[in-house]
Amino acid sequence: MPDPHVSGLSVPELLELDRRHVWHPYGPMPGRQEPLVVESASGVRLRLAGTGTELIDGMSSWWSAIHGYNHPALNEAARDQLGRMSHVMFGGLTHEPAVRLAKRLVDMSPEGLEHVFLADSGSVSVEVAVKMCLQHWRSLGRPGKQRLLTWRGGYHGDTWQPMSVCDPEGGMHELWQGVLQRQVFADPPPVAYEESYADQLRELIERHADELAAVIVEPVVQGAGGMRFHSPAYLRVLREACDAHDVLLVFDEIATGFGRTGTLFAAEHAGVTPDVMCVGKALTGGYMTMAATLCTARVADGISRGEVPVLAHGPTFMGNPLAAAVACASIDLLLGQGWQTEVKRVETGLREGLAPAAELPGVRDVRVLGAIGVVQLDHEIDMSAATRAAVREGVWLRPFRDLVYTMPPYVTGDADLARITAAVCAAAREG
Repeated sequence: MPDPHVSGLSVPELLELDRRHVWHPYGPMPGRQEPLVVESASGVRLRLAGTGTELIDGMSSWWSAIHGYNHPALNEAARDQLGRMSHVMFGGLTHEPAVRLAKRLVDMSPEGLEHVFLADSGSVSVEVAVKMCLQHWRSLGRPGKQRLLTWRGGYHGDTWQPMSVCDPEGGMHELWQGVLQRQVFADPPPVAYEESYADQLRELIERHADELAAVIVEPVVQGAGGMRFHSPAYLRVLREACDAHDVLLVFDEIATGFGRTGTLFAAEHAGVTPDVMCVGKALTGGYMTMAATLCTARVADGISRGEVPVLAHGPTFMGNPLAAAVACASIDLLLGQGWQTEVKRVETGLREGLAPAAELPGVRDVRVLGAIGVVQLDHEIDMSAATRAAVREGVWLRPFRDLVYTMPPYVTGDADLARITAAVCAAAREG
């Protein structure tokens, strides 16, 4: 019999307390939609409290749990490190897990990224990236270079500087227009390469070069801003234009890093190295929060030449040894298990399973890249109806705006992939 209690609380009691006290992401207070209560997770399945129902996770817990849940290797890394120390301040101290992690990130990242700042979350890593770029130019006697250029349709996080480079029209941070710093925006990048759009990028960078600290984009895949894909050739255009006009280039790989698009980092699709790169989400395999900002020697040297030769940023839990140890284990697991084959297998399953969605009424587009599958509708989705449809299929999805999408763990088996794609189709049909 399923246990209707969670640590002494019945499921109804827990939900009532949740409604009264817990503020969920992108939701009102008190909440209007009743969340599902998860009591445990293993492999690619979430087990619900009370009923014992299991749902296949089609979201990798917001794209982070690439190895699934309760993985023996990651559990062992956490237990081993917990027996040594769970945390120690990073100011004036260091430790092996953080040093090993930094070395692994440098070794696996695009050539030229040599220095690693360990941050708390993806959004904070973007804050750090922007601060690096601003301070680089200030230290070199060019304080006027303090704006950022990006393209519309992007999303970089919910803290202050990242919000300023999210899409200002129709994005989730549109509320803050007039308060956030005004940045420079190009049109959204087309799917295929268009020379006229490349010219727009070149012209904007040239025109604003004296005030631009950096260009910041999500390479190849725009995530929470709309799940759009674009030609890698635009990354080469940005690299060449930034070099020509003395502007730094930042790639936000928080969603795309660690194999999600079919290469370890999306930058590899274009064969370019940014000056600064942000990673997060899958860094710890979804076990705990951690992110990193990597930069080239050029950026670090520029900061070091300034009147204030330090990067004035230091989160309390920076370099957390428990998170760093699990991150090292997650990277070892990724690189040691033939991830390219697995991601390609997932991609094939998504293409085959989502193909029928193209014939559904109200579907505008179906697209797949690596372990990312997207069905775009021609209307705002009814998230409650779409979620219920997916749950009836035994799958957890989180649709938003006009999108039903999946980014499953790489370890998802073929039968489970088929169930996920069936659930995406059902959600698109009923949403």
